[in-house]
Amino acid sequence: MDFAAQITRTPIAHDKARADEARDLFGGLDERIRDLLAGTAGCSPYLWSLMVKEKDWLPAAFSAGDDLAARETEGFGELSESELGPALRQAKRRVALLAGLADLGGVWRLEQVTGALTELADRATDLALRCHLAREIARGKLPDTDAEAGGIFAMAMGKQGAGELNYSSDIDLIVLFDDAAYDAADRHEARASLIRVTRRMAATLSDNTEHGYVFRTDLRLRPDAAVTPVCLSAAAALAYYEAEGRTWERAAYIKARPCAGDIAAGERFLADLRPFVWRKHLDFAAIQDAHDMRLRIRDHKGLGGRLSIPGHNMKLGQGGIREIEFFTQTRQLIAGGRDPDLRLRGTVDALAALAAKDWIPQDIADELTSHYRQHRDIEHRIQMVNDAQTHELPKDREGLENIALMMGESDLDSWSTTLRERLEKVEKLTNAFFSPADTAPLPELSEEAQKIIQRWDGYPALRTDRAQQIFRRIKPDLLARMNRAAYPEEALSRFDSFLQGMPAGVQLFSLFEANPSLIDLLVDICATAPGLAAYLGRHPAVLDAVLAGSFFAPWPGREALEQDLSRRLQQRMKARDGGYERALDEARLWAHEWQFRVGVHHLRGLSDAAQVGKEYADIADSAITALLPLVADELAERHGPPPGRGAVVMGMGSLGARRLNAASDLDLLVIYDAAGAEESAGRKPLGPRAWYSRLTQALITALSAQTATGRLYEVDMRLRPSGRQGPVATSLESFRNYQMTEAWTWEHLALTRARIISACGDDASALADEVEAFRAEVLAERGGDARVLPDLAEMRSRIFAAKAPDGKWEAKIGRGRLQDIELIGQSFALRAADPARGLEAQLRAGGRHDLLAKEDAEALQSGQRFLWRLQAGGRLISEAALKMDELGAGGQEFLLRETDCEDLEELETRLNDVIETAGNIIDRLLSDVSGTQPEAQ
Repeated sequence: MDFAAQITRTPIAHDKARADEARDLFGGLDERIRDLLAGTAGCSPYLWSLMVKEKDWLPAAFSAGDDLAARETEGFGELSESELGPALRQAKRRVALLAGLADLGGVWRLEQVTGALTELADRATDLALRCHLAREIARGKLPDTDAEAGGIFAMAMGKQGAGELNYSSDIDLIVLFDDAAYDAADRHEARASLIRVTRRMAATLSDNTEHGYVFRTDLRLRPDAAVTPVCLSAAAALAYYEAEGRTWERAAYIKARPCAGDIAAGERFLADLRPFVWRKHLDFAAIQDAHDMRLRIRDHKGLGGRLSIPGHNMKLGQGGIREIEFFTQTRQLIAGGRDPDLRLRGTVDALAALAAKDWIPQDIADELTSHYRQHRDIEHRIQMVNDAQTHELPKDREGLENIALMMGESDLDSWSTTLRERLEKVEKLTNAFFSPADTAPLPELSEEAQKIIQRWDGYPALRTDRAQQIFRRIKPDLLARMNRAAYPEEALSRFDSFLQGMPAGVQLFSLFEANPSLIDLLVDICATAPGLAAYLGRHPAVLDAVLAGSFFAPWPGREALEQDLSRRLQQRMKARDGGYERALDEARLWAHEWQFRVGVHHLRGLSDAAQVGKEYADIADSAITALLPLVADELAERHGPPPGRGAVVMGMGSLGARRLNAASDLDLLVIYDAAGAEESAGRKPLGPRAWYSRLTQALITALSAQTATGRLYEVDMRLRPSGRQGPVATSLESFRNYQMTEAWTWEHLALTRARIISACGDDASALADEVEAFRAEVLAERGGDARVLPDLAEMRSRIFAAKAPDGKWEAKIGRGRLQDIELIGQSFALRAADPARGLEAQLRAGGRHDLLAKEDAEALQSGQRFLWRLQAGGRLISEAALKMDELGAGGQEFLLRETDCEDLEELETRLNDVIETAGNIIDRLLSDVSGTQPEAQ
């Protein structure tokens, strides 16, 4: 590189005599470089001493290229212990000198300066570790192993891990070894040997000899440093973090990176540690932990009080580097568990990613980045003066002038004023995040509202001091937003029910405090949809999904959903704290989030009823498809893989028709083909019937069991042959025989909506094709049976006799309502042998095959769309039968919007008209075969 041409700034010499000496010493160099050397020498006794020591090396170094650390340590792997220490110290002098000059001259950006220092630290650590490891091996002290570097690895922590080492930085290392590298009997001996290696490595780097030192090395960040050795097993470290790890240790591992030894083992360790560092749910409680840590550091270092430039600590003081790092890392901890794009080690990179994902405003990210760079520049100049590991500005005016001159600023007062403004701005920006204003006045409230609020302190969610402290801060804003709702009394009453049912509140209140827009969503739900509010009360963790970045993105579709859940289940199974039960919890959390997303989109008019019916079905399909192989593998572990060709899972009813609502259960049917296999090939073989029965029971349990995270679905298997009495899984042969010789018309009608959702086994795909072909065959064979319509008429009468409509707003059960229209639609598909499963398609099939007059088809289509909007909307906002007076004005408005009615009177009139019209059409279609008209419901 042309070093001289890239110089953009030059220090102003504080000591003119040293500056003149430097100019004379390097008289043959480019004048611009001589000015840089003179200004540097005149401000930094340390860098001047390095210039003198390296006067013969330096001139050529200016044109030697950028790969400084690698060049200066080339061949060091062949050196002995006695040779390595001095060689590394010489390399440190040279890297420190050239990096310092490139920094002061503006030739290198901040990242290049810190990157060169970090690369040297990495190489020095690896060289020292391997050198002393070789000695242990040569002495026969390390048990045999094929592992790279004896399985030992060093984790670079803090600034080294992030590639951000400051000019005179210590390096923080955690040294571990891979347990799997050694037989159990050898681990104790290996551990003792690797402890010796670690101690000698640290001494090689940090001992201050006649040649100086390489890096002061700190090993105290390891787990429980007061009682643990300097090198411990990865398994022991993982056990500690899982049982006792604290927030500051989680934050430390944001920057952690394997830098020496067995890098692959270090990466595996980080992967195992990921669930500890990156919590799956948005971790807003980390804000308070980080704030408490900030205050403890200030108290311990005596850094509180009035901000003053003389003696100010640029790292730990008010508005300092650590404030920006804490701000950034805490935001990463909050959201990084859900978004891997936020898991960046570098502070500047992380700020940019947080802004890109809307976790912080772009202008704040830009401003903090600018302040961070400026702070780091000042920190480097403080340390360059005498190579001191300090972050404090000089206390005297002369010392401060030296720092300002080093930065090319001749006016100390102006420089100090600008720096103070920067520090105060950082303090203001970060403090607003960590410690927002404690309370604002409460808005004016009605007497009834005040009575409700008085109950809150006794609720479980507010039982801790911490929860009460956070809630006091959000309560004024929450109540103000409630007051602005269209129906504030209803919103407050339902929020009261929501709050009363919550077991704990710290996480959720912290989430609301950091994201006030979520309060608007909660108010919207409470004011409009008591059913969705109740769902949210049972599953408050779903609010995490709102902040995940894609909550309001277009629907991803079944394939993407299935891949996402399958990936998450596999990760949970492989995780150290994973396993089958944890995977089931993961599936529930995943489904709850997506169901909540569908509900919110429906509530806010972003999706219509037809769309949400398909989206709820996509979620169910994906859950079944992702869980089936998990269940099958769990069964195969003991009893062997599926015997024969495998099995298919069929969705029946609304699931088969891909039209579910917020409260739908799942109708399932499992069909298998043993293909002559007598038993499975496992440790404990099972016959096909027993194997597939257990598979089905396990799948039902996986879908419907109540765990700590709730339930996925209620599952109904009554549509299988013989209903409740038959086996839960049906062989293909039995299914064929039953459908062709024993099944009733209602079972053939049910088959018109059957849809294969998932399959498992060696020949599952072909089996699925065969089952679907047989479904078509049954429809063709049985649809022409003269008993179809008489049986349908009889079944319809029985349904009406068994269950009356649940109130006047009932959309599903009763004459002329959805179920009635669905049955006639299924009869069209059966009689026409049409593969259509959805109601609209089945009604169209009736028209195509001359089973239904055109005007009747249009009337039924219009009627079923209206009824479905009422049904889907009603099931979203109410968990019970619709009662408009109990639903409240917000819920009423939602249903009016969904059904395109002006008021309840119009809705009631239209509902009655639709029911009467559809009922009359169906009566007429069945009157010739039944001979009677069913009693109106």
